[in-house]
Amino acid sequence: MVNLTGQMGVPVTVINGQAVVGFDRNRIRELLSTPSSVPPVRFGLKIADASTAASQMGVSPTPGAVVGEVSPGLLGEKAGLNPGDIITEISGKKITTTADMEGALAALKPGDIVTILFVRTGQTRKSEIVV
Repeated sequence: MVNLTGQMGVPVTVINGQAVVGFDRNRIRELLSTPSSVPPVRFGLKIADASTAASQMGVSPTPGAVVGEVSPGLLGEKAGLNPGDIITEISGKKITTTADMEGALAALKPGDIVTILFVRTGQTRKSEIVV
């Protein structure tokens, strides 16, 4: 906090990247009422419901989100995901549909450590990345 504000020995609160030195109630209320300007986390994946894709391919339905494409340079590639992988869990949240995955990704913030469980060629794998 000393590097951020130059202040020592006083309370400092950081809200949406804005430092509030001392106990400025009005400034804290203002920052809490302002929507966050933190950009959403982008994984760069095209996904589909794994069970729907499996039934279209004539194989046993599998819960999860199947990866169709991975955009270069984004978090999906950094996590080691490949087309055909089936994502089954993100940071402890079970993924059974694309809606589950979208919800899990929407809850992430930059700096979060994310654990991804996925199935590749019948084997469950794990990847951890910082978003």
